Parts: sequence; C-alpha cells; structure tokens
Amino acid sequence: MSKGTELRSVLETVGVVIGSLVGAIILIVFATTKYEPSESPDKIVGEKKPSIENIAPVAEVKVMKDSTSDTKSAISGEKIAQANCAMCHASGLMNAPKIGDEGQWGPRIAQGKDMLVSNAINGIRTMPAKGGNTSLTDEEVAAAVIFMANASGGSI
Repeated sequence: MSKGTELRSVLETVGVVIGSLVGAIILIVFATTKYEPSESPDKIVGEKKPSIENIAPVAEVKVMKDSTSDTKSAISGEKIAQANCAMCHASGLMNAPKIGDEGQWGPRIAQGKDMLVSNAINGIRTMPAKGGNTSLTDEEVAAAVIFMANASGGSI
C-alpha cells in the first residue's frame, strides 16, 4: 500500500467521524429547540384550534338530593309495612297486633306515638328491633308504625 492511499484512507476516516459529529450536533439542536413561528397561530395553515365540542366532557353526573331527609311524606309507611311488617302484623303471628284490629292496637296507641316508635325501633317482647330488618332507617320504621296505628283506629 502506498503512502498516498494510506493518507487518503485516514483523511476519509477523519472526515466521516467529524461529519458524523457535526450531523449529530445539528440533529440534537433541532430536536431540543422549540419552533416558534413569527406569524400568529391563526394564520398557520393546517393547525386547528381545539373546539369546545372536542374538549367537552363525555358525560355529566347529577346528584339528586335525598328525598327522605326533606319530607316525611316521601316515605311510604304503607309500602314499608307491607314489605316488612305484614308477615307478623297481618296474621297476628307471635301475638303481634293485627293491622286494623282496634282492640289490639287501642292500648298500644294510648301509650303514645313516641313509645310505639321506640318499641318498634328497639324491639319489644318477641318482636326484634326494626322488625328484624336492620337496614330500615328509624324514619322508615316510624312511618310504618304510624301507618299501622292509623289503620287500626289511631290518629297519630
């Protein structure tokens, strides 16, 4: 190999290395700098601004107020009594006073609304607390007691 070809090979290698370094630096500079156009964004062709339809939420959640806390009329004592109390109070099971029997309910109604509701919530004799349905609220139990007492000649 001659000295000319050897020198030429070294120069080519040095040129490739220096060219690669310069190219890499240029790529890094372009990749890390942010392009800021001199014109306003409105005049840039092809770029769209996000519209309200594109960024609007897909759905909304609406929370309703608890209707039982505002009015007692929203609680149906009749429905609660039919679903929870009628098993014993419709047939007189375990000496439960039958709904509509004024003779059985009279002495209980005479004790007053607060006593009736308290006994129904806490339980009395063979009746378990809340009639055995602990998922009922105190207001629901009170509504059922008032319905049964009123259906049995009371007016509480």
